Amino acid sequence: APCRRVAGLTWNELGEGPDGERGIVATRPEAWGDVILARKETPTSYHLSVVVDDALQGISEVVRGLDLFHATSVHRLLQVLLDLPEPAYRHHALILDEAGRKLSKSGRSTGLRELRADGATPAGIRRLVGLG
Repeated sequence: APCRRVAGLTWNELGEGPDGERGIVATRPEAWGDVILARKETPTSYHLSVVVDDALQGISEVVRGLDLFHATSVHRLLQVLLDLPEPAYRHHALILDEAGRKLSKSGRSTGLRELRADGATPAGIRRLVGLG
């Protein structure tokens, strides 16, 4: 039964979660309720797309922003239910703009290519993500 297969479900966090979570992290997919996996106008959701895409590409370490830390519970549940491999995860701090909003493609934010073209150094970019 699926319930037995997901009891005690965890993931390996190589980074650090928003509350300092590291190492083996217990999932809480029930906190998400019913997750939409597809709609008539959208064939697959982000959640379903990333777990299948990661598996097809043989991804062994997933790197995502801290804003997606809790969604990893849903991703791990889908991996188990679809019999997909379990990657390790590393969540990182978000790069924020002057107004405190996260930089993202969907928000048409400046990308790394543009930052580099404007003279940003690798060290400067590492500082933006809290690594320098």
